[in-house]
Amino acid sequence: MTRFIYDQFTKQYIQELLRQLGQTETSKTMASERREIDIFFTPNPENIPDASHLGLLGRLATTPSVFEPFSNPVKPREICSCLVKLLDIKAEFERQSVREKRRLTPAESPRLWMMTPTASAAVLADFGATLDLENFPGGVYFLPKGLQSAIIVLHQLPPTPETLWLRILGTGKVQKQALQELYQLPPDNPTRETTLELLYSLRELLDARQNLAPEERELIMELSPLYLQRLQTVKEEGIQQGIQQGIQQGQQGQRSLVESLLQVKFGTVDAQLAQIIEALIQIPPLEQAQLILQLSREELLARFSRDF
Repeated sequence: MTRFIYDQFTKQYIQELLRQLGQTETSKTMASERREIDIFFTPNPENIPDASHLGLLGRLATTPSVFEPFSNPVKPREICSCLVKLLDIKAEFERQSVREKRRLTPAESPRLWMMTPTASAAVLADFGATLDLENFPGGVYFLPKGLQSAIIVLHQLPPTPETLWLRILGTGKVQKQALQELYQLPPDNPTRETTLELLYSLRELLDARQNLAPEERELIMELSPLYLQRLQTVKEEGIQQGIQQGIQQGQQGQRSLVESLLQVKFGTVDAQLAQIIEALIQIPPLEQAQLILQLSREELLARFSRDF
């Protein structure tokens, strides 16, 4: 997928899903070498118990986190660059704790989560990345403990509800299966709707481009049925809303006209006359005007008060 579009989608996607759990910063700049962190997340401790609905992504968001997603298989130099960014921000946190004369706790220390569709066994071995199957699903490779970093190989994650929100960021068959699981969630699932809206925006961006890659065309086709259904729903809701607004505006206009005619005829609209306005509105406008102008106050009240 086109790098820029993928980066923008991924940043917005993770930011939106984690919005209720804490604060996210995208393209955070480190002053030392003007390095940019793709996504830096700071959790709100009060919201950590609410992270369970995001599965594995929610677990990653229980501590300050650096998220670095890649659209193509991550390269060794890119891993090194991410590690340098993490060390920079750790140093910044340490300096802050010294200024505040306190010790930085493990829960406050930032962690690095690199996300990649695939990664070769050689690259993982070169960085000493290993699985922790007792605590994390397959596909999550941890670097040596002191680095507080992991490489998440999206295409190796098991297809379970816990990993769904990360597999959405995969490509090809992995992403296609994740989308099918997303569609099957209840329509009132708020994370489902948020994700679909972001995917629809991604589809529109891709649809406007030329020379699409095969996986981009597949994504457009995969999203099209629900996207078209959404457009139809929006259209119907817009028409219905327009009809309702027209009815309301028409009724308000009729009410104003009746009130004006009554005021012109009788000088004021008291409580008794106000009670018959609804009944007057129910008859054709021309007949309304004729009756108000021709009948006396007593005749109007006698005629229309019988409807109450």
